[in-house]
Amino acid sequence: MENNELIRRAEDLSERCQRSGVLTHSGFLSPAEQYKIETWAGRSGARLLLHGGGEACERAAAFFLPDWMEEDAFDPAEYLSALRLTAYYGEPGHRDYLGAILGMGIGREWLGDIRVDGNLAYVFCMPSVLRHLLGIEQVGRVSVKAEELPLSAVPAPKREVKELSFSVMSMRLDAIVAGLFHLSRTEAARLIEAGFLQLNYEECLKTDKPVREGDVLSLRGAGKGKITGTGGTSRKGRLFVYAELYK
Repeated sequence: MENNELIRRAEDLSERCQRSGVLTHSGFLSPAEQYKIETWAGRSGARLLLHGGGEACERAAAFFLPDWMEEDAFDPAEYLSALRLTAYYGEPGHRDYLGAILGMGIGREWLGDIRVDGNLAYVFCMPSVLRHLLGIEQVGRVSVKAEELPLSAVPAPKREVKELSFSVMSMRLDAIVAGLFHLSRTEAARLIEAGFLQLNYEECLKTDKPVREGDVLSLRGAGKGKITGTGGTSRKGRLFVYAELYK
């Protein structure tokens, strides 16, 4: 979805929510789209909540809350659904499941995360397409059985998180990439300029771009990390940076 169209849609949903006093929401959004809407909401004051149906979902819908509704009163089970697919005599991969579902004519915005674990796959979706998805019987050449599942029964993804800290002279991108992914400053700059680095889910080619707390960095072939904080300086005046690295 183009950036301008995305923000126009968010503005419309927010205005409808304020006007009617009823929660409104988008379809599922990519991490890059979520970041853009979060940035817009921070400037506009919109009451935004992102949720994908379960813990640590990458794809999530944007929910706009009316003034009377507190975040802790939000129940994702009222707006999102899930199903489990059991494969027989085979173990299809994420790409296989995604291709089979999109091949049923279901738009990507109605489909959340797909979590594959051996011969099982867990799929988040909008309730409007759940009945259609429950009719899936084959993924690739493998027969599957679909059944509805409560959101709370979907297992959390297996993700290894490593907490680390390093020091930099400044918060410019090449220095942060070097510290986060254990590279030399020269190699970090080369990879950034070659287009291997995404900052907040968008390609960034500027080695001197400032990095801030909360920023997410993805380096092709190395993984993804998030800057969780800064604070304190070394004896040489270098700033300590704290981060999480996902493998």
